[in-house]
Amino acid sequence: MSTTSGGTMAIDSTVRDSTVGNSRTRDRQKTAARLLKSTANNFYDSEVDIDWDQPWVDGLRFMPDNRISLYGTALWNTLTPEQRIELGRNEIVSILSFGIYAELFLSGNLLRVATTSGLSDHSLYALAEIGEEARHSLMFGRAIEKMGRGPVLRPRPMITLAHLAQFLPVGPATYGTILLIEEVLDRAQREAMHDEGIQPHLRQLMKIHVLEEARHITYAREELVRGMARLGPVRRALHRVILAGAANFTFLALVHPSVYRSVGIRPVRGFVTAVTSETFARNSTFASDAMIRFFQDAGMLEGRVTKRLWKMTRAVPDDLVL
Repeated sequence: MSTTSGGTMAIDSTVRDSTVGNSRTRDRQKTAARLLKSTANNFYDSEVDIDWDQPWVDGLRFMPDNRISLYGTALWNTLTPEQRIELGRNEIVSILSFGIYAELFLSGNLLRVATTSGLSDHSLYALAEIGEEARHSLMFGRAIEKMGRGPVLRPRPMITLAHLAQFLPVGPATYGTILLIEEVLDRAQREAMHDEGIQPHLRQLMKIHVLEEARHITYAREELVRGMARLGPVRRALHRVILAGAANFTFLALVHPSVYRSVGIRPVRGFVTAVTSETFARNSTFASDAMIRFFQDAGMLEGRVTKRLWKMTRAVPDDLVL
């Protein structure tokens, strides 16, 4: 009798797991189908939707002053209005250059998703998103070219690390890293695209990026939640630590130290001043507030090591207790 009971329990458990798995698959396909339709109905091409032949507008900025890394510091007070605009120009070049690297990293992971999911809506949406990310990189490249600057190249070790990361299994840490990059840029761009003091080319670039990235953010959020539900406690802890480590790197990597040379400031001095300032903490929190709250709800902020790493970013909202 005990054997029959145990067998029945095992069968019930298998059926229950299968039912949950099928439900998740159906939800994933429904989301993908909806995002595919949205992609087809809301398509932008920066070669058509941005007039790159129009010159920059004299006196307009490239970034809001309060989002420039040195804002509010003693070094900022030494800069002329023209130097502040020039620093903003160089910082946006650095951010867009980082964005291109990030889009390439993202596309590599999406390609792995597409090749392992068959001809489902899920895999087709991954391909559609790769196409959008490629157009975003082209758009960023055109903007950098128009600013008369070359792209800000990242160090070889960083590139090597990104290549090695492609060998890790796609999971919650992968989608969390995607959200780190996309949501941080999204929040800053949503603010700047409504600022009439910003160059119109960049405002239109940001509008296109925000509208299309909204789909990517939805996709990554839902995949992260599904991924966490599938993992056991040890693997969940590992993904949480990887994501927290990636967060520390991302906030520091957006603005390359070389940008400070454009206004006569030594790179090391500019970088140290920027990352130790209240502006760094305030801007990091502003850009990632909603994302960090989502991570908490998704179970990505649990664990002593994870919490310590997130506190090191200085991006955690004051009212969120870790």
